[in-house]
Amino acid sequence: MPNGGGVVQLSVIDGFELRVAGTAVELAPACQRLVAFLALWERPVTRSFIGGSLWTGSDEEHAGASLRSTLWRLPSRVLVRATPTHLALGDGISVDYRDVVLWSTTVLAGTLDVGPSPWTVPRIAALTGEVLPDWYDDWVLPARERYRQLRLHALESLCERLADSGRFGEALLAGLGAVVVEPLRESAHRRVIDVHLREGNVVEALRQYRAYERMLREELSLEPSPDLRARVAPLLRGTARLA
Repeated sequence: MPNGGGVVQLSVIDGFELRVAGTAVELAPACQRLVAFLALWERPVTRSFIGGSLWTGSDEEHAGASLRSTLWRLPSRVLVRATPTHLALGDGISVDYRDVVLWSTTVLAGTLDVGPSPWTVPRIAALTGEVLPDWYDDWVLPARERYRQLRLHALESLCERLADSGRFGEALLAGLGAVVVEPLRESAHRRVIDVHLREGNVVEALRQYRAYERMLREELSLEPSPDLRARVAPLLRGTARLA
């Protein structure tokens, strides 16, 4: 791996992948975990905290030795910024997790321009992904949960804003993305139903409601909220008259 001159891209959504100038670079498992840990923290972290987090079964001395060995095994010094006390991800490395978190907070702040953009659909797709889904390290869990909550609210907000702009196809992608992330989340189903109704697709709205109602009964023995039932009541009465 070169020490510079190529764009470095790190992905931690739906798995770990490191690319330099478009070419995939393999890292040893310990190196992957160190780089991913620094990517998720987004700020310099003390060496002692990193060692204790990555090598939980070791005392401080052995964890420190393992960290130094991992740093030595990195294929390039550009991946990590190091001081005697702290480590951070190298400058200029593009991280998909950080990009999507920043974009999501912009969505939630209401400052995102929802005009036509080629980035909208890829960003929605990224929001339906999971942070390092096959990793079970304790330090991954808080970042995964933060990302889950952030993306759910961002997808729902984006669904509403895109629908308000008349971009119903992309609005449905966002709303259904939230449903995929959390199938029993009523607010996600409600937004999908609302988009269908705004498009005039009554049958699609009813189908979405029925699917959610059935899932809720089978999984939790519960019923949709009174608010959601009231929202679809005129549609249900209409189908009853046709029966």
